[in-house]
Amino acid sequence: MHHHSNKTKLSKLTPIATAVGLMMMGATISAHAQQAAEEPASVVVTGIRASLQQSLNQKRNSDSLVEVITAEDVGKMPDKNVADSLQRLPGVSVAAAGGGEGSFGENDRVALRGTPFGLTLTTLNGHSVSSGDWFADNILGGGRSVSFTLFPSELIGRVTVHKGSQANLLEGGAEGVVDIETRKPLDFKKTFNAQVSVGGVHSSNSGETDPQLSGLVAWKNDQGTLGVLVQGFHQKRTLSRVGQENQIWYDRVEAGSPIANVVPGAAGAYANYLGGTAWFEQERTRKGGLIDVQIKPNSDLTLDVTAFRSHLDAPNINHNFMQSLGRFLAPSWATTNFPNSGVSGTLSNGVITQLTGSVPANCTACATMSSAVQEEFSRPVAESKSQFFDIDAKWRVNENLTLKGRIGTTKGVGNTVSGALGVWMPWTGGSYTIKDAGSPVIYNIPGADKFSIGGMQATPYTYGSHVTANDKETYGELSGTLRTEWGAVNSLQFGGRVAEHKRDLTAIGINALPGLDSVANLPMSGLTAFPDDFKDLGANGAGYWTFSRDAVNGWLSKYGSYSGNLRQNEFTIKEPTQSAFVMANFAAESLSGNFGLRVVHTTEEVNRYEVGPSGGFEPKRYSNGYLDFLPSANFRLDVTKDLVARFGTSRTMARPELGMMAGVDLRDVQGTGNVGNPNLRPIRANNYDLGLEWYFAPKSLLSAGAFYSALDGYVTYGSSTATFYNQLEKKNTVYQVSTPVNTTAEVKGLEFSYVQELPKGFGINANYTYTLGKETGKAPGSPCGNLTAPDCTLIGTSKNAYNVGLFYEQDKLSARLTYSWRSGFLNGTSRNSAAFQAPIGTLSASLAYQINENYSITLDGKDLNNPLVRSVIHNPGAMDLPGSLYKNGRQIYLTLHAKY
Repeated sequence: MHHHSNKTKLSKLTPIATAVGLMMMGATISAHAQQAAEEPASVVVTGIRASLQQSLNQKRNSDSLVEVITAEDVGKMPDKNVADSLQRLPGVSVAAAGGGEGSFGENDRVALRGTPFGLTLTTLNGHSVSSGDWFADNILGGGRSVSFTLFPSELIGRVTVHKGSQANLLEGGAEGVVDIETRKPLDFKKTFNAQVSVGGVHSSNSGETDPQLSGLVAWKNDQGTLGVLVQGFHQKRTLSRVGQENQIWYDRVEAGSPIANVVPGAAGAYANYLGGTAWFEQERTRKGGLIDVQIKPNSDLTLDVTAFRSHLDAPNINHNFMQSLGRFLAPSWATTNFPNSGVSGTLSNGVITQLTGSVPANCTACATMSSAVQEEFSRPVAESKSQFFDIDAKWRVNENLTLKGRIGTTKGVGNTVSGALGVWMPWTGGSYTIKDAGSPVIYNIPGADKFSIGGMQATPYTYGSHVTANDKETYGELSGTLRTEWGAVNSLQFGGRVAEHKRDLTAIGINALPGLDSVANLPMSGLTAFPDDFKDLGANGAGYWTFSRDAVNGWLSKYGSYSGNLRQNEFTIKEPTQSAFVMANFAAESLSGNFGLRVVHTTEEVNRYEVGPSGGFEPKRYSNGYLDFLPSANFRLDVTKDLVARFGTSRTMARPELGMMAGVDLRDVQGTGNVGNPNLRPIRANNYDLGLEWYFAPKSLLSAGAFYSALDGYVTYGSSTATFYNQLEKKNTVYQVSTPVNTTAEVKGLEFSYVQELPKGFGINANYTYTLGKETGKAPGSPCGNLTAPDCTLIGTSKNAYNVGLFYEQDKLSARLTYSWRSGFLNGTSRNSAAFQAPIGTLSASLAYQINENYSITLDGKDLNNPLVRSVIHNPGAMDLPGSLYKNGRQIYLTLHAKY
């Protein structure tokens, strides 16, 4: 076993002398020291305006920069999904996917300040939480970002977004921390509370209506010394997504190919080798619950035990019908002796924008050519899980000292079994037309509405895997708060934490059993057609032949088996961490805040398999250690009773995405892939925040803020070649791979927010965020390091984003209408091209009627404008090309809420 070890690296401290100077000033103003702010107790608020007031109070009184969302009632957040609510905050962006797989009609990841998701830490009740992913690429890419799909909004009491940092916050969020807080049994006023929501969701594309259930029971004794809370949920949704995936394989035309022989100047231009019409079907069922027991034998001691479990079951199939004209006509190796008369095309801006192939007479080459191939990629098992068990204790030793302890463990699982049913079809000619980057490609595939097989391969084929990732963290922490009378410093917080994080991934290949490659065994009774919804997309596809999901799964279970580890994909990462902090809280006249230091040690031990001299896979171990000193300071100045000014500065860190250190994700047909880098170091950021908040009326706010973050260690992708085992060709082949490398970057921007309660029950809530992000280091092999046409765009940065919302609340009726928009952003890079997500806007609305004290009814509409989720491919020296285009349809929820 090879062993590489690096000595612990010390991260450089950046001088924040100005901050230190300000702190000293603050500490020497020996004015009336306010008492240390105790944590705010959460109170059950009801209604839109009450929840707004609560959120604004929380923001106003915080010493550091935060955004807060408060539930409108027990079991009722403003949105069905927590990420949707977060999206409406300035400086918060969300995506409906963990990667480039497009949207599945539900926001799943949350990022701060236009940076990649992995730089934002999500915690639950202040502790870390592991989650899983059902989408295999994201399992392999193994992120730290939490999948919000696993946390139903009904469980949540409040969400706090920490944009700056302070020493007592858990490290790991270079750009900030999102803390999801659940309800606590002793916080309820009444001794017994019960709440239940019964409803359904109608999805327009699938035409299905599915049940949505959740409930809560909370009890405490009269003395308030014992409380028990139990929550449960069971929610289902059926998804049908129409899409076009054009970026599967864009490549250059080769000299000597049929296209180059006919179209002057075509060699070197981009052609669409493989482009597809994709129909994705999925059933998602989310179920689980939370139990919380609080024991408070006296006013000085509280014990809190919480257990949570959530399971998302999401089996699915992607029917991908791909035209393969370019695959046979653009390379020089694919087709020999194809008559020139059978090809015509148009060259425009470095792209073959129009290509036509015909079936010439006496064409011998045609016998082994295909106009199209259909891969029905099914995931009969696709699931993710999240669970934790946490014990918290708080002890007030005396009037000056309070101690807290916490131990817990959290586990996340992603598990997917996948297999393809692949069919090449005979050569029938056809054509494609690319209009521009924003329009669907028009594919013409003669005979696509009737089943056929032949050409390139006259037998069906499969590929696939069984991938499981386990993510686990066990942690213990001890902290204290000491009330002091040292000038302006009124309290001191200190603490330490140890944790052991582990991530492992296993991958097992699919094998064809006898009979898989026989046409006679295809499930012909399961033949069906692509739905008419493709017309909404303005793309071909409606009426194409395909097999039903049940038919494909039946065929896979009969003729496919899973055995043999795909060693190149497998890894184990161990990450022990230790941290300690000290933080002083101060208050003098109208100035208050905190300053402190957090010290963190991280060890990354990566175990993976690499091709050895023998050509086989051998285990290899990499070990690196890092020590970080993370100072921070936050100042709040109450200029007047209604005007608050803030300044914050901090050094923060995020550990690299786990899969980026070890994962391997290959495309066997194209010979490309992403390969992890075990020596990635943590991402460190130096952050500065300035803010001004004017609370000009009740439930109203006008605010402006500026932020700057310099990132050292930001992860970009460099390109190179490497040898791996090719599952399709059953041998080792050379791949063009993208590998993550550390570089430097910066992100800066402005945020504006406006909230106002208007007369007659109306109100408005709007914000705008302007963000500029760029890579500043020119990493070799990365798009930013390209010598001729450098592209230093940052992943995830939308330059402009805004939200505008109107609400109404009078007597028994309340309503809300919200539109959220963000400009385009870079989603990822592969080979020499970059995929940009196009601008997207979503409209949602909700209507609620309070029948009486115990019953209310809500009608929620999501994605009411049926937004088009699309991407654009940038290639240096050529016009922009259409990437993927998806429509998920609208979702309408009708729910009856009862509470006691």
